[in-house]
Amino acid sequence: MLSLLPDEAAARFLTTGVLENTEPLPFAAVDQMSQPARWEAEPVRQLFDEAMKRFTTAERTSADAWLAPVLHATLRLTRREASDSRIWNYLAVRLAPDYVYWRHLSRGNPHTVSRTRFSGPFYSQAFARLWWAAELFRDGPDYGPVVVACGNQDVLNTVLRLDIILHRPTAQAIIRLLTTGVVRTGRQVNALAQAVNTAGSTLSYEARAPDNPRDVDAYRDWIEELTGVLVPYDSMPIGPSDGRARSTSVDALATLFTQLFAESPSARELSE
Repeated sequence: MLSLLPDEAAARFLTTGVLENTEPLPFAAVDQMSQPARWEAEPVRQLFDEAMKRFTTAERTSADAWLAPVLHATLRLTRREASDSRIWNYLAVRLAPDYVYWRHLSRGNPHTVSRTRFSGPFYSQAFARLWWAAELFRDGPDYGPVVVACGNQDVLNTVLRLDIILHRPTAQAIIRLLTTGVVRTGRQVNALAQAVNTAGSTLSYEARAPDNPRDVDAYRDWIEELTGVLVPYDSMPIGPSDGRARSTSVDALATLFTQLFAESPSARELSE
């Protein structure tokens, strides 16, 4: 079973030697500091093993787009549960530190992993960022937008930090600009994020582009149906049928964001 590892305990174990992968983590001590949780560990551990089989070290950033949907579909959490950093600490420090090293070990000298990849904000922590990317960019049961989002490291590193993507039509409109090629490069993604976030401080996207209400009961049913459900590795899993973002609102925001991006100083600099 998975467990919960408090932040202060995780910090104690993340020594310089551990971050440089020259010193083993003290698993017995980690277990003593962890509290039992309700989720099965084996299906989650198998995901990380599968990812390391499917992708070479040179392709490790590509693993994000494959892993995010299957992690979300396998580790079925409420948003409140996913906001608890203790589960992500345990996954990184105890269940799969080898994956954290494989995915995030720097190429510098010495090779090291940022502390926040083991225990940090949801947008930086190795597994929390993937789960939350899947939760915030999925369109109801459709994880297709998640693959697009996680296929661009600047979406994960920049857009995922923005509060505006809690509004589903905003998140889907940003993905629309990626899928249609309005923005392609990392620098363009960052310019788009800056323009949309700045405009969001004066424009109310929620009022301008209202969303459909989420079906909370359908999400709860999806969580509870996990027993006996096999999450596919070679096809897209199916997410909770809690409703899609309102399409007319996504259309309206995609048009607005295209204009904001074109008029932004950063975009003009990139075109020069």
